[in-house]
Amino acid sequence: MKNILLVSTVLFTLTFMSCNDAPKSELGHNETEGVSKTEAPGEDAHGEEGHDEEEGGHEEEGVVELTKQQAETIGLETKPLEERNLGNNIKVTGTLELFPQDRANISPFIGGNVSSIKVVPGDNVRKGQVLAYIEHPDIIAMQQEYQEKNDELVFLKQDFERKQTLYDKGVSSGKEFQMAQSKFRSTTSSVNGLKSKLRLLGLDPSKVAEGEIYSAIPIITPISGYVGEVMVSLGDYVAPQSKMFSISDNSKIYVNFKVYEKDIKQVKEGQQIYFSTASKPNELLKATVRSIGQTFESDPKAIEVLADIENKDKDLLPGMYVEGRIVQGEKSGFAVPEEAIVQEGEQSYIFIMDEDEEPVENKMKYKRIPVSTGVNDLGFVEVNLPAGTPENIKIVTNGAYTLSSEMVKGELEHGH
Repeated sequence: MKNILLVSTVLFTLTFMSCNDAPKSELGHNETEGVSKTEAPGEDAHGEEGHDEEEGGHEEEGVVELTKQQAETIGLETKPLEERNLGNNIKVTGTLELFPQDRANISPFIGGNVSSIKVVPGDNVRKGQVLAYIEHPDIIAMQQEYQEKNDELVFLKQDFERKQTLYDKGVSSGKEFQMAQSKFRSTTSSVNGLKSKLRLLGLDPSKVAEGEIYSAIPIITPISGYVGEVMVSLGDYVAPQSKMFSISDNSKIYVNFKVYEKDIKQVKEGQQIYFSTASKPNELLKATVRSIGQTFESDPKAIEVLADIENKDKDLLPGMYVEGRIVQGEKSGFAVPEEAIVQEGEQSYIFIMDEDEEPVENKMKYKRIPVSTGVNDLGFVEVNLPAGTPENIKIVTNGAYTLSSEMVKGELEHGH
């Protein structure tokens, strides 16, 4: 009896547990289905809403929009489209130089100590202007000797003229006349020599002859120009022919180009040369071939071609390195800096300011347009614009590749 009761109890318990599990499992399944069905429409709605937002925020194709702060941060620069003279040219390099007569290294004719300095490097000086003064006892001694010789010459001249008169009358001997003549001539020569030395030293012989003595002599510039170097200080002893100052007349600067052997036959006097300096790589200067050298340099094997600068710039200095092109078949066309060209495969593009629409405050638009390129000359590339493009456009000259990257980035985000 007990066994029957135990079996009945176990069967009842198992039956109760299975009944409780079935509703729980069905409820859970139904809840899962309910959530799935509830979320699905939400997901579709969210997806459509997000898609609509993305459609509404999508920028015009080929256009990048930036704030002024963003443009300044990436260093964006724009310039009006320019027309330039371009051609198939001979590439040359060279330096800016001065002709020998347009530069001067100034030295004293006599040794002395520097008593004063009147200029500093960079000063603009005129021909004949005093740069410094030097003094020395020898300078005073030379003036004293001149005064003595000049006074002696007055007496010898009178003695010579008197003896010549006596000799002509037959009163005086020929020997006395000749001795007087010899002393007069030798002293005259000494006086003239001292007079020339005083003039070289910048002193006035007539005033010295009247008794005036100068303790210092001026150091004078022989040309007008700019002071390049000052190699002395107050109190320095300067030996004769020692360099004290350098002066250069930069208004007469010229270009010394090196032309290689293979290009020599194509160079002629009078040809135009366009060149630029490292300090202003985007500014073209013009020169004309002045002369063509007749001697080869060994390293590199080239000849010198000298060219006069036609549009002189006060910023040009001797020694500057330049790159240029000797014009061969010049033509005019629109050109942009090489940095303004963005290459994608075989297609070239430039970015221009999009000014078709009303500008939004603090925002600027840049449009990418395709171009075909031509001659590449001195860092500028000839471009042919699409039909209908106005000529008064502003092109992005610096930061074009950054704009291109921003545009690609925006397209990728939109596609995602």
